[in-house]
Amino acid sequence: MRPALPQNGGDCHNAYGFPKMMKRFFTLAISLLLGAASWPVLAVVILQYHHVSNSTPAITSVTPAQFSEQMAYLADNNFNVVPLALALDAIKAGKELPAKSVVITFDDGYANIAINGHPILKQYDFPYTVFVNLEPIEQNRRNMMDWDTLREIAAEGATIANHSYAHDHLIRRLPGEDQAGWEQRIKQDIERTEAAIQTEIGHSLKALAYPYGEYNQALRALLERMGYVGIGQHSGAAGPYSSLTALPRYPVAGPYADLDSLKVKMHSLNMPVLAIDGEESELINRNRPSLTVKLDSTDVRTNELMCYIQGQGAKTPTWLDDHTFTIQADLPLPAGRTRYNCTAPSRSKGSYYWFSQPWVQANPDGSWPAE
Repeated sequence: MRPALPQNGGDCHNAYGFPKMMKRFFTLAISLLLGAASWPVLAVVILQYHHVSNSTPAITSVTPAQFSEQMAYLADNNFNVVPLALALDAIKAGKELPAKSVVITFDDGYANIAINGHPILKQYDFPYTVFVNLEPIEQNRRNMMDWDTLREIAAEGATIANHSYAHDHLIRRLPGEDQAGWEQRIKQDIERTEAAIQTEIGHSLKALAYPYGEYNQALRALLERMGYVGIGQHSGAAGPYSSLTALPRYPVAGPYADLDSLKVKMHSLNMPVLAIDGEESELINRNRPSLTVKLDSTDVRTNELMCYIQGQGAKTPTWLDDHTFTIQADLPLPAGRTRYNCTAPSRSKGSYYWFSQPWVQANPDGSWPAE
């Protein structure tokens, strides 16, 4: 039997399939987790939320009751909820983190985070990060937090960080825009938002949560030159094997807010990826991308590694040697955002390594799907 974790989903305007047949897998995985004697200290699970509300779209929301249950689970099971800055410093330096480390993040800065989420987090004294867009704050949008509210939650444990100026698709160029023009525009977008956070809140994390989780190699390279960390919406635990310009997070919303499935993700391990070939996320003239991954397979049960391709189900990878596998979709991937998710059990830790590769592509005529 080779169980594979499902394709995780939920970003600002997109969702990914969740096969019902995986329910039995979660029951098995949880039983393994509960029997584990020790936990890795070189991995951190970053959770991504948007809304904490009963009245917002389910696909980007958890209810206050769900959020309370999830935070209680973290507290009752001795998880270490750490600030994002501490996690990033540890990843950069290759240092150990507290066992069972988790980071809590929110995207966009909705008012219901302060109204419904913050009191629960304050109850447990959990630090968290809110990635904000500057334009909605400047426009005083009623459903968004303003600077006064952001300062209040920052004074009680929240970090405010960068989600770009207007939540645009940062990888897309304007008509007639060349590479240099695109770089200058995106650099100004990010710096403008970061400067406002520094002025209004008093801190600068220099970490960008990519709007929609979209990035390409050009955007990653720009962030690296700017000295920023880049954080996505693809699944997996972050750690020393993660790229600082493509850190994974687990979106928590809609069907992915179920606590039983979330428990597996909260205990997941940083897949020990040594090298990747074919990781350019923006697909141009290759709608069946081939991905080759080299692992440190010391603790990975490679014979049980399985991948999941959105819309195409589970797929057994092809092993090129004892440490290197390749995976490719059988059918063309659709326009928009998709992923390959690959998982494998640990040989010793009673949990699962999890790796995700996001993809994004335009329509064949160069236009983009409507959000």
